[in-house]
Amino acid sequence: MDTVETCIRNYLEYCHSQKCLDEKTLKAYRIDLRQFSEQNPYSTIAEITPEFIEQYIAYLHTQYKPKTVKRKIASMKAFFHYLEYREVIDRNPFAKILIHFRAPVILPKTIPLHTVETFLSTIYKQREIAKTLYQKQNALRDAAIAELLFATGMRISELCSLKVSDVNLYDGTILIYGKGDKERRIQIGTESVIHVLAEYEAAFHAYRRSCKSFFVNQSGKTLSDQSVRRMINKYTSLASIDQHITPHMFRHTFATSLLEADVDIRYIQEMLGHSSINVTEIYTHVTVAKQRNILATKHPRKDFHI
Repeated sequence: MDTVETCIRNYLEYCHSQKCLDEKTLKAYRIDLRQFSEQNPYSTIAEITPEFIEQYIAYLHTQYKPKTVKRKIASMKAFFHYLEYREVIDRNPFAKILIHFRAPVILPKTIPLHTVETFLSTIYKQREIAKTLYQKQNALRDAAIAELLFATGMRISELCSLKVSDVNLYDGTILIYGKGDKERRIQIGTESVIHVLAEYEAAFHAYRRSCKSFFVNQSGKTLSDQSVRRMINKYTSLASIDQHITPHMFRHTFATSLLEADVDIRYIQEMLGHSSINVTEIYTHVTVAKQRNILATKHPRKDFHI
């Protein structure tokens, strides 16, 4: 008889070796399915009933936010679909469960454009006043990272995994490997961004002899996402910016700015690497919020005295 733990182990191996899912997705599946296994009272997978799954989903709602619950349910659904496909179970318990709940719409947090300008200016200023070569080179790399995040809207994981061969500064294009190893190529539209990337590439060429990564530290090792987060916090503090800024907020700001400039949402979807237009449409809510603010402050009706 197949135990739940055995089935989970086999499924995760299948996701790794055959579906080639990235490590972050595998980690999420591993956590979600381990939690499910810990709450499961049955010794074999075949004993699990729709009633138990409904109870478990109700339990999840008491512990997590709707968005997290939705992800954990998706992990379980994919797991049981795999078991049904492999004929480990005769009936998929999810087949008799109707799941429908509306997660609240959480608008993506963006950075005001004047704040982005202040942030970038602070990095360049630090490069100017740096007293040592080490400080100058670090500031140059920091400028290249921040400029690229804002210029392309790429995820921090995509930025940190960039290889030297992915960056073509001759024609100003970046090859990005997104979620699920989906490739997309994005053009850098600003000459000053290409220039700072070229400066960085020349300055750090010697550090990359034993590393194929585009962004490295001065020990020649791939730059981690935590290093990028610390860098952003550093310049946010130096610029006296009150807002807490994360790498992903550059992505949100990139998308929202283009949408507000009347760029077709399908172009934005392609540049962000979203597999579905539904994901990209979250940014239309931001535009609606912008419209509301404009109409509240600019519409002449506010000045009527009736």
